[in-house]
Amino acid sequence: MTRPPVDTRTCLPTLLSRTRAVLFDFDGPVCDLFGGRSTKPVAQEIKEMARQKWSVLDQAVEACEDSHGVLRYLGEMRVRTQDDSLDPTALDAADDIVTRHEYEAVRDAVPAPEIHTAVDALLELGKRLVIVTNNAEGPVREFLEHRGMSGKFEAVCGRDRREPHRMKPDPSSVHCALRRLGGMNPADTVLVGDQITDLQAAASAGVRFLGYSNDDERSGNLRQGGARCVIRAHTELVEACRLPPVSCPRP
Repeated sequence: MTRPPVDTRTCLPTLLSRTRAVLFDFDGPVCDLFGGRSTKPVAQEIKEMARQKWSVLDQAVEACEDSHGVLRYLGEMRVRTQDDSLDPTALDAADDIVTRHEYEAVRDAVPAPEIHTAVDALLELGKRLVIVTNNAEGPVREFLEHRGMSGKFEAVCGRDRREPHRMKPDPSSVHCALRRLGGMNPADTVLVGDQITDLQAAASAGVRFLGYSNDDERSGNLRQGGARCVIRAHTELVEACRLPPVSCPRP
């Protein structure tokens, strides 16, 4: 069953009071990377390359029309088969294709509304910030640099080109963030994400979750997946940061 909406004026201050660090997914909560454009052409480019190197692809690879999905399925195919005849350079080439398109996309990527204000409000409260993303680290850092945010995030934990099957919902990027934060207790962190895969990665790592989406269907999916607190805009987060701190016991 889908969880009923929770008043963010109640859940957000409590969430922030228990939080020392905030982990942001990149595409969505920080920026609109592809501006609503489909990544199907990128997925097709990857599959054409992979067919040349591996001949026959898994059905999941062939059916996928999302660039990150194809990348993940290729990684899973390589791990599952352990077939030495599968040229390992195919994974590097696939990651290169996705990364190239991500670099192109960040040039025109639009920051999420009020993300600068939200980031500054969290920093004023002493929260530590990290990006956890399925995107490559390089394009993310380029976006942050161009938008004046590079010094505000302590780390960017992007996908590992050697292990694309470990993208979210696998919790590897979240674990990376916790390490970069000095081995921080997962209970002291919250992940802001707009996808079920973000929610799943947070749950697997023991990190609390804050949903972010102004789309009713996606918000409903997040609640159905177990998200208790979902915001429609960063203004809600900013307002919560400006409220008096809430004192509450640890769960």
